[in-house]
Amino acid sequence: MCSLLRPVSFLLTLLLFTSFNQAGEKSDQNDPALVPPPINTNPGKEYADDTRMFQGIPGLSRAANGRLWALWYAGGTGEGELNYVVLVTSGDDGKTWSGPKLVIDPPGPVRAYDPAIWHDPSGRMWVFWAQSYRWWDGRSGVWAITSDDSDQENPKWTEPRRLCNGIMMNKPTVLSNGDWLLPVAIWKQPAKESIEHRFDLPKERGGNIFISKDQGKSFQLLGQTDVPERTFDEHMVVERKDNSLWTLVRTRYGIGESSSTDGGKTWSEGKASDIPHVNARFFIRRLKSGNLLMVRHNPADKKSRRDLTAFLSKDDGKTWQGGLLLDERPGVSYPDGVQSDDGTIYIIYDFARTRDKKILMATFTEEDVLAGKPVSGQARLRILVNQATGTEK
Repeated sequence: MCSLLRPVSFLLTLLLFTSFNQAGEKSDQNDPALVPPPINTNPGKEYADDTRMFQGIPGLSRAANGRLWALWYAGGTGEGELNYVVLVTSGDDGKTWSGPKLVIDPPGPVRAYDPAIWHDPSGRMWVFWAQSYRWWDGRSGVWAITSDDSDQENPKWTEPRRLCNGIMMNKPTVLSNGDWLLPVAIWKQPAKESIEHRFDLPKERGGNIFISKDQGKSFQLLGQTDVPERTFDEHMVVERKDNSLWTLVRTRYGIGESSSTDGGKTWSEGKASDIPHVNARFFIRRLKSGNLLMVRHNPADKKSRRDLTAFLSKDDGKTWQGGLLLDERPGVSYPDGVQSDDGTIYIIYDFARTRDKKILMATFTEEDVLAGKPVSGQARLRILVNQATGTEK
């Protein structure tokens, strides 16, 4: 049903939209990836669980009143032009979850993928996603919508706007001076699309850092990290206690790193980190206690996406303590998370994207991480957020 509707929607959208985005690029029928997608707040049965044959790469955030919001991308049988972003919510701390509350599904051969969700310091909720012509056009683009009433089950949304070239699947970092840093990547992989929709941006390839000094009204390129053997970047930025910046980057061998002492304008030569990992996304975040949380794979073979484990650092990442195993099964991946005001940590991840097709969540505290086992009474593991059941016909 969806595949029949998309071409009609694509033509209508092209007729409606001829505009300029924030980067100053014209949106028209000659560049469909620059067309603002419809924001569907009443998704039909074509987006139901039993239609989805693939889903993963989740994100998680929490409103001030405790309402949880989760998103991921799905569509088609894997990564490709049929991908769309799904947003769901829970008003009972993750015990039960809604069906799709919002879907972002660009018309035509354009996909929405690698989403992120975040509440800024004012409480405004941001939904980010990447938008590319088919799988990878060499440019992609970070898009965003926001809501000021994320405490409600059915919030109102702004119109979508394009922030910059690239892909951002990890949350922004707010610095001690109030500036926001966005970790935006341009993959090193060459574009695969036809020549009229292929972009070669060699100067932009890398783990780019965009800055906003006006609480998200505008964004500018600040600097760029370049780590050897990086794969899809998926980088995250930490502000250390001495105000230097530390960026960790996904690499073929695990995790690479780079640092900056001038606010992110220039970065040290990238190198391999001492943190063991596999070639996959990880999650690192400053907690309210001042400690750093890292969720990463910790397999015995040092290769498999399994044994998703949480660790703490009390010395800005020099050493790591504890080790709370969240899920030991092969096929768990791509953690993201948030912390509540009472200190509870929420981590979301996917499991077996094309088989079980599950989005799962865990909750725990720093006490549980340091003990290496649930001891706080707050730990809940393998909470089901969503399971798709679609199969190929």
